[in-house]
Amino acid sequence: MTDKVESRVDRAKKAKWYVVHTYSGHENKVKANIEKMVENRGMIDDIFEVVVPTEEYIDTKGGKKKVKERKLFPGYVLVKMIINDVSWYLVRNTRGVTGFVGPGSKPVPLTDEEVKDLGVQDITLPSIDLKEKDVIKVTTGPFENFMGTVESINLEKKKVKVFVSMFGRETLVELDFDQIEKL
Repeated sequence: MTDKVESRVDRAKKAKWYVVHTYSGHENKVKANIEKMVENRGMIDDIFEVVVPTEEYIDTKGGKKKVKERKLFPGYVLVKMIINDVSWYLVRNTRGVTGFVGPGSKPVPLTDEEVKDLGVQDITLPSIDLKEKDVIKVTTGPFENFMGTVESINLEKKKVKVFVSMFGRETLVELDFDQIEKL
């Protein structure tokens, strides 16, 4: 594993969740703007995740049921980040953001309990000791207990492409890091 990946994993563990206040109805635009800014400015080591908390509900109209999604906290976006002058400035000055939640201009991080209560899974980059051609076992999902050979690894998306033998043919499937274990 490279030093850069290890330092990103270590930094992700130190990052905290912050609440950003936005114009109501602009939450998804703000999320997209922050993610684009992170990518364009190379801030992946300071800003790790942006989440708009939502919930699913069943809407009945005309006797038909539809599963719909609504925002849990209209006007708010959660950002997992390490606060420094640059990251604070970039998020604070993103179009649609009115400020961080906290006294004055000082953002207050959410406690671990608050993050858990909000239903936001704290996703940290798993340290994965894999390389191409390694043999793995799928631990969860539709391919559970299948064996496979690693084709490629995407550290940013936390996914791995694996050739799995199905019905006598090699089939390429994409799996999350937490769905596999190295043999």
